[in-house]
Amino acid sequence: MILLRSFCLSWDSPRRGLLLILSVLPGLLAGCASLQEGEAPAVIQQRAHSGGSAIAISQSGDLAASGGWEGTLRLWRLPEGSEVRHWRAHGDSINGIVFLDDDRQVVSAGYDGVLARRSINGSLLQEITAPAPVTHMVADTATDQLLTGHNDGSVRLWRLGDFSLLQVYSAHRGPVKAVAIAPGGARFASSSTDGSVATWVAGGEIRMLETPPADAWTLAFSPDGGELTGGSWFRLFRWQLDTGSLATIPTEHLGIIKAIEYIDDGRELATISRQTDSAVYFLDARSGVVKRRFQRHDLCGGDIVVSADGRYLATTSDDASVRFWVLEVENEKKK
Repeated sequence: MILLRSFCLSWDSPRRGLLLILSVLPGLLAGCASLQEGEAPAVIQQRAHSGGSAIAISQSGDLAASGGWEGTLRLWRLPEGSEVRHWRAHGDSINGIVFLDDDRQVVSAGYDGVLARRSINGSLLQEITAPAPVTHMVADTATDQLLTGHNDGSVRLWRLGDFSLLQVYSAHRGPVKAVAIAPGGARFASSSTDGSVATWVAGGEIRMLETPPADAWTLAFSPDGGELTGGSWFRLFRWQLDTGSLATIPTEHLGIIKAIEYIDDGRELATISRQTDSAVYFLDARSGVVKRRFQRHDLCGGDIVVSADGRYLATTSDDASVRFWVLEVENEKKK
């Protein structure tokens, strides 16, 4: 099982081929074998995708949506985790999903360059094709903004409600790895395979942040918008946006921290990792110390999300599964 993790795919479109990404160090493998087991999920959907690439939970917490390498989008009912329906949304890997319109619609973006809006019954409402493959997509429903990163290094800001293109940013020389929107929608960020990390305010100039020691594979703004956090091999990066200073925070992850999300009013981060690791943790946002452990995936982690009300955790992975945890019991203990 541990050996298989070294063969996980690292690009935004796994359909482009199979490559061996990393030779695993013996010492690292020994560390993997000794990892503590975490909380088992309430539901595991074993063969949801050929490989899982994106996951989202609706604002109400009643529905989840997952996307895979093959371009299929599946809707799930929570908390039981039963499938509602599915459809072929894209011709390649799905790299972002968001619910909108009181959970009656879902928007997805794929490496095929397509942005698609569908009703939750699967009916296509709108579709456009961007000039370059979409490597990552996020949205802020409160400010009606959609942000996409692309394989050509560009970042595009769209109006979420009608896919009107608002701005194109050329911030990077290499493909974009991650994009992020700050709470309130006034600030944006992106990272790239060229190692650069950029941020800007709406209508403002691009500001290049201090280059981290390794590529930032994921980005998230703190709830107050004053910090930008990234994930990479074993570590978190934290930029103070007023000063531009960069701090590096070690974690127990033994691979690339692929996705992060602020939870618990910004006190913790939900994280999932890949490339020699598939751990799922809640980390202290300041220290990186593990606060809660969840059962690892069988192969590299793909994406993670916690519902807005904190009731549910959902993940997906290269192992093709989608997994759901019910968190409300633990939340009740904290009260």
